[in-house]
Amino acid sequence: MANALDESKALLIRRWGEMGGYWGINRTMAEIHALLFLTRDPLCTDDIMRALKISRGSASMNLRGLLDWGLIRRVHHLGDRKEYFEAVADVWHMFETILRERQRREVEPIIATIERCQAMINQPHPGPDAADPAETADYRRRLDELRDFLSAMGTLFELALRYGDSGIGKLTRQLVKPAGKTGARQPTSKPVRRRRE
Repeated sequence: MANALDESKALLIRRWGEMGGYWGINRTMAEIHALLFLTRDPLCTDDIMRALKISRGSASMNLRGLLDWGLIRRVHHLGDRKEYFEAVADVWHMFETILRERQRREVEPIIATIERCQAMINQPHPGPDAADPAETADYRRRLDELRDFLSAMGTLFELALRYGDSGIGKLTRQLVKPAGKTGARQPTSKPVRRRRE
């Protein structure tokens, strides 16, 4: 029968695996990462296979992926031929690595695609099959807004990474002061007003 610590770890590993898709990795890779992050001592491939009930091929492939991302590192034990792995324990480094990798894999390619789409409609296309000017103007506006939003989010990520966890912690404490202090205001949720089309 599992103790409370084991049950707690198993729950977090499952949830971390489910969340992996949101930050661009598959479920098994996320579960391996969570297992290594929550385990005090480095684990070998056999330990990981046993703990997560996965095949050697799956373990090896996903460990390579985590090494490529920089979220785990190899550890060698003197006199032992097995490779051991441990997660980078610094949460801020983990956050930074995930953000940078997602920016490179997802945000930068979509911004490049938007810019290519903008260039396509900026070329003059006279003739009978020319697009409707009003529709083109609306499409151009939407592309501009999308690109501006993604660029602004990229800038926010860069600022978060530049100031690090201590800087972000200070900013957060300033923005959300505890209730009860003079002049402190708690954030209120307001209904989002949608712009009319």
